[in-house]
Amino acid sequence: MFQYVIGLLAIFLVFSNPISDFLYPDRATRINNVSPRPKFNESLLAIDPPNATAPECAPDGYVARILSREPLIVYLENFLNEEERKHLLDISEPIFVPSTITNNGEATHRDSSVRDSHVALIPRTDPVRCIESRARALQGWRPDLWIERVRTQRYGPGGHYNHHFDWSSNTRGWGRVSSLMVWVEGSDSLKGGGTEFPLIKRPAEKEWCRLIQCTDDMEEDKGTGVIFKVVPGNAVYWENFAADGRGYEETWHAGLPVQEGTKTGLNIWSFGRI
Repeated sequence: MFQYVIGLLAIFLVFSNPISDFLYPDRATRINNVSPRPKFNESLLAIDPPNATAPECAPDGYVARILSREPLIVYLENFLNEEERKHLLDISEPIFVPSTITNNGEATHRDSSVRDSHVALIPRTDPVRCIESRARALQGWRPDLWIERVRTQRYGPGGHYNHHFDWSSNTRGWGRVSSLMVWVEGSDSLKGGGTEFPLIKRPAEKEWCRLIQCTDDMEEDKGTGVIFKVVPGNAVYWENFAADGRGYEETWHAGLPVQEGTKTGLNIWSFGRI
């Protein structure tokens, strides 16, 4: 009897994987297509040297609210505190340069008709490293995910960024997996400058009207299109790829033109395995 059981177990071990691969071909494809980490420019990633001492960071104080589940979009209130916002503005001011765009992921050029703003690749001070750490913790400390060097963006009157994706392609299972758009500053005179996601289903609950632009018939409106208000300290997190590696078309978004005043944002992008 014992030998019979051992024989059945051996047969199961031999054939279980082929059978499961036949029944679940998508699973087999995902496993077989896992590719090694590609080579990348580590100077563009927020990577600490092995002997670096972790900064002392205040406890996280933000509140998360899910706006969309597919793709995942999470609104974060109080992602930055007032001291962090001031620090970001102070270190950005001397190094702002005109922003550029790229059509092939490599060469860049300036085209103010597409993107009109100033950008700063900010130094990794201790407060900045705490913000990076917060963004990584939000995503569960994944071992195959890296925070890119963060950038501030300043938009003056007429400043805008036409509709675009943060992701470009799925490169053998790797890419810019997520985005965090954080509002650092919105001047008292600010008009316009909201961030639009025209393909996202608009929530009907009036509680969202503090954070997004609403219409008078909010509860009856079942349409698409969300425009986030500029609320300093708050942020929006979204994922750029579906589980099958497809880039989410719904993440098409734009920084709408600033009519008066200025706004400053912080981009936190994450590169990793899709």
